[in-house]
Amino acid sequence: MLNRSIRAARFVAPLRSPVHAGLRRSVTTNAASADIKHHLPTEDDKGFTIKLSDASFETYNLTTPSLEFDVTKKQLKQIYKDMVCVRRMEMAADALYKAKEIRGFCHLSIGQEAVAVGMEHAITSDDNIITAYRCHGFAYMRGGTIKSIIAELLGRRTGIAYGKGGSMHMFTKGFFGGNGIVGAQVPVGAGIGFAMKYMERPNTTFALYGDGASNQGQVFEAYNMAKLWNLPVVFGCENNQYGMGTSAERSSATTEYYKRGQYIPGLKVNGMDVLAVMQACAFAKEYTTSGKGPLVMEFVTYRYGGHSMSDPGTTYRTREEVNRMRSTNDPIEGLKTKLLDWGVIDEEGIKAIEKEARTFVDQEVLEAEQSPVPDNVPKVLFEDIYVAGSEPEWMRGRTLEETFYYNKK
Repeated sequence: MLNRSIRAARFVAPLRSPVHAGLRRSVTTNAASADIKHHLPTEDDKGFTIKLSDASFETYNLTTPSLEFDVTKKQLKQIYKDMVCVRRMEMAADALYKAKEIRGFCHLSIGQEAVAVGMEHAITSDDNIITAYRCHGFAYMRGGTIKSIIAELLGRRTGIAYGKGGSMHMFTKGFFGGNGIVGAQVPVGAGIGFAMKYMERPNTTFALYGDGASNQGQVFEAYNMAKLWNLPVVFGCENNQYGMGTSAERSSATTEYYKRGQYIPGLKVNGMDVLAVMQACAFAKEYTTSGKGPLVMEFVTYRYGGHSMSDPGTTYRTREEVNRMRSTNDPIEGLKTKLLDWGVIDEEGIKAIEKEARTFVDQEVLEAEQSPVPDNVPKVLFEDIYVAGSEPEWMRGRTLEETFYYNKK
């Protein structure tokens, strides 16, 4: 069933058409706008320079990041594979939800893969990310396995949160969720940034939220504290144009989210071009960890599906709009186009990467489906409330008879 569902959603044709006029912005969403600056080396691990489109960034009280930076063929191939894996994982989740194997909330990031992948390739494992509930791609890129992510969605014991968190609550080293309350992760992200400064660690924190959360009061409170103390925090708005079923233009008096910090500099980024995201995030890390204080970023991106699996995503926008973005601005097809045009890889090499990713993800999903459910006993229910060794003597249940004693043999 999974293979049939995923085969039906084949990757689309290479991106060469401009973005639809109704979706046009000052920052491009063209996923294939970069160019190679010098000749391509023959070695996979030798760097060469690429140049991003002049429309990749827009700034507010900030020097524009360099449009030129070095990459290797090996790195570009890995970036492509990572995006393919994230998308196939999300498509697997889509199929399992429609088969009623996954229940409850489930928010997918199909179309937004460039943000999670580009960000991870710009930072280190000692940096931190915290985001909202569209979190599966970030959890994977931060080091979670696809098996553990899908198992979590299925409520299995091998899940990344032991089957207790579901789609919105996933955690791993350097990744603080997956948070279900709109905007609540932003002040927590400021707190993580405070911890980095307090411990004198040379690391930044990306506190991510959607355009739908951008008007939350706690977001602006976090801005203020971060600037007051010059914390190494990047406040990143993933602007996919719709907060649930409401367009950004209908919900926000100003949609220039990168300018919302007022006293904090801002950077708007083409969130459909993984290379632009990577360069922008590398710039953001250097900026925030060099004592300059926080930065507000806006990733201009687009989700192909609805807000969640319960939302068809077509009642507040047209199918033509979705298809246009999918066929002209897809981040995966955009990078594929450049890799082929630059001679980084040929068609057979692309097919080999896609086959490897497909085989890998499908096996991880299969193992997740075969994983056991948590035992239906009180010990499993109460075991993760406290850090091991710090538990109280007992915890109340719904009734006196359900009181759980931690040290009871």
